[in-house]
This record gives sequence, structure tokens and C-alpha cells, in this order.
Amino acid sequence: MQFLEEYQEIVSKAIDKYRFKDKPVELYDPMNYIISHGGKRLRPIMVLMANDMFGGDLQKAIKPALAIEFFHNFTLIHDDIMDEAPLRRNKPTIHTLHGINAGILSGDGLLLKAYKFFDDLEPELFKACIRVFTHTGLLLCEGQQYDINFETQEDVTFNDYIRMITYKTGVLSASSFEIGALIAGADFKDAKAIFNFGKNVGIAFQIMDDYLDVFGNQEQFGKKHAGDIYENKKTVLYLLAKEHGTEEEKKELDYWYAKKTDNVDKVYSVEKIFRRTKVDEKTLHLIQKYNEIAQEYLNQINVPDEKKKPFIELANYLLRRES
Repeated sequence: MQFLEEYQEIVSKAIDKYRFKDKPVELYDPMNYIISHGGKRLRPIMVLMANDMFGGDLQKAIKPALAIEFFHNFTLIHDDIMDEAPLRRNKPTIHTLHGINAGILSGDGLLLKAYKFFDDLEPELFKACIRVFTHTGLLLCEGQQYDINFETQEDVTFNDYIRMITYKTGVLSASSFEIGALIAGADFKDAKAIFNFGKNVGIAFQIMDDYLDVFGNQEQFGKKHAGDIYENKKTVLYLLAKEHGTEEEKKELDYWYAKKTDNVDKVYSVEKIFRRTKVDEKTLHLIQKYNEIAQEYLNQINVPDEKKKPFIELANYLLRRES
């Protein structure tokens, strides 16, 4: 999609412009390291897309878009430490290269630098954006804690899971769109509609992430295969298998999810149950359901249909990905 490449180029140039040159290098080099890997840089692009949708000044939105990108990467550094993940975007994680202390500090540094990127906004807009940004950060922490709790919690429900991924993933996409809309001067109703569009696309995106963890191409995905199974994460795959499995399959899942081990037999056994209960098909249907909810919110926004097309294309692109 050409529009996506154009936004990526804008974000990439801005990141290069604001590359960290401060000292000590032991703090700032890891920050540059994770930012330079980039990934698809979807969340800052969401800020710019929403800003464009409502006729905003793109230059005014660039630094807040970087704030979202820095914040997102802060969460990834700390998430990798908590998950003891060796890879991120097919590259060694920061704590693997530089140690846990450097990972914690460089993550904190990115968070604080993110706040500074809102400084140029006029006072009322600054307050509105910081309110959204800070609330998003707190919800994300809550989502991460729920995710950790679920590893040892036996009675995780589907609604528990949806709340967790909404906080952990959906809200950041939602807030990226909302901040872009606020900077452009969108009214409250439209800003909330684009927020809800982003939230539901984010939910679908995270469900796809859980799907790809087991059923994706490992080299393209850039993470350890079946890492969620190793970590006993109660993803949608697990919950659907528990719902649709036989009593014997449920007992086997309970057995494997009661222990945290790198035993390949665990992954092999759990994957077999997932395939027998057809959770791969069921998960893909669920992704489509949340995509449709997102489109309903998009339809409520009071702008010409032509301006909505990139958002439909983005959602479809994200949910067709293989990595």
C-alpha cells in the first residue's frame, strides 16, 4: 500500500532526525538500537492517518506520533525482560545484549523522552493528549499484569482475556488514532469513534498475534515459536481448546499448563490439541468478527468515504499478515 509506505518514510525520517546523541552511551545506544529496528511503525502511522483524516497539520502531529513510537518500544523492552524473550523483530533483545539493568533503564528513558514530544502543543491540546497518553499507559500496565496473573490463574474466562488484550494492545492503537484526531481538531463524537475503531482493530491484531505465535512462520514472525505455550499464556487458542476439547484433552492441557518448561513435548502435545479442536479456524473467525465491529465504528465517522478507505485497507492488511 503506497500510503503506508509514505507514512513509514515520514516516521523514519523523523526518527533519524531525533536520534539520541546524549551520554552515557550505555543508556542511549540501546534506545537507538530498538528504535532503529522499526518494525512496521504502525502506531505512529495511526496518529498521522487520523490527523490527515480530519484535515490536520501533519507537521504538528509528527512529534506526538514519535511519542507513541517511543512509548511502544519502551513497553516492548520491558515486556521482553518479563518474558525472558531472546528475539524481537528477528534481532537479539536489549536485555540479551546489554543486560537487564540496561534494559530497564533504556526502557524508562524512552518513556520519559516520549512525554517531551508533546511539549510543542498548545496548553489545552497538550493537556488533552497527555490525559489520553497517561491513561493509556496505566491501562497497558494493568493489561500486562493480567497477562502475568493468567499464567498461574486457573479460571481465566474469554471476557478476562478480551479485557487483558484490550488493555495491553487494543487501547494503544485506539489512543494513537484518538491523539491524531485531537491534534487535527476533530469533535468529541468522531474522536471517540476512531478510538473505538482502533480498539477493535487492536483486539483483532492481538488475536492474530496469538494465532501466529503457534501457526505462523517462525522466521517471518521474528519471535520464538510457540513462546506463549512455553510461558503458559492463556491466549484465545488455549481458551477455545478448553471450551471445545474432550475431557481427556482438557486434562492434558491442565497438565502441561501447570508447569513452566522448555520441554518440546509440551509444545508438540499442546499444538496437537489445538489442531484437533480446530482452534486455528475458530480464531480466524474471531479475528474477522472484531474487524467487522471496527468497520461499524468507522462508518459512524462524519467524513467522506474516500477518507475512510486507507483505514479499511490498513485493517485488512494487518489481519491478513503472516508475520
